[in-house]
Amino acid sequence: MALAASRHGLAAVAPSASSASAASRVPRGGFLRFHAAPPAPLATARRVCCQSINSANVLGASSSEADEAVPVPVVMIDQDSDRDSTIVQLSFGDRLGALLDTMKALKDLGLDVKKGTVTTDSDVTQTKFHIMRFGRKVEDPDMLERIRLTVINNLLKYHPESSEKLAMGEFFGIKPPEKKVDIDIATHVVVEDDGPKRSTLYIETADRPGLLLEIIKIIADTNIDVESAEIDTEGLVAKDKFHVSYRGAKLNSSLSQVF
Repeated sequence: MALAASRHGLAAVAPSASSASAASRVPRGGFLRFHAAPPAPLATARRVCCQSINSANVLGASSSEADEAVPVPVVMIDQDSDRDSTIVQLSFGDRLGALLDTMKALKDLGLDVKKGTVTTDSDVTQTKFHIMRFGRKVEDPDMLERIRLTVINNLLKYHPESSEKLAMGEFFGIKPPEKKVDIDIATHVVVEDDGPKRSTLYIETADRPGLLLEIIKIIADTNIDVESAEIDTEGLVAKDKFHVSYRGAKLNSSLSQVF
């Protein structure tokens, strides 16, 4: 069940058929086997924009802002950069303000927001939340999907203009995107060696509710261990990266072909 953030809490949103189906197929326990891995070197760390949500800023938005081109929203869940916590990041150009609404929505999911930061780079405001659950990073794939959908639904509520730039706008927004992404054409899967003991799995495809659970189901069915992950939602497209291994080694060609 996805949760949509309301002004004072969360409202249940009926999951799509694909989301319900994927959730039912997650192995008992439903947990990714995230293993402790050293933080990625700063030189190779991916820089991602993120922001906060403030309903007061929406109400006070000027008409000139509405006339500007709508920026592409970016939501990222990063399991790679911090050893102890999951990082949630959000950006929507320079349209977002304080992070109180988003922080409350995350806390309403039973999460502990350890730290929140806001930075501005050019015309993009970047917001980052370090969150934990039960004193550790979030590893339950169902909860990770709930976090993703909650942040997106919160964005759609307080910035309805983002609806036309998000695949989720078709399901939860007021205006579906004019352009849609063909799943068969847009899906790309790449497996690369990342040293002798692990591989990096890149998946890019059209975004939709329950997508993360579908990916996790495929990974779990092949008994592949996930050491860390980065889950990006960039407008209509999902761009996910997983550091994976099989029995303590990188994936061989046969396992790579499974994806």
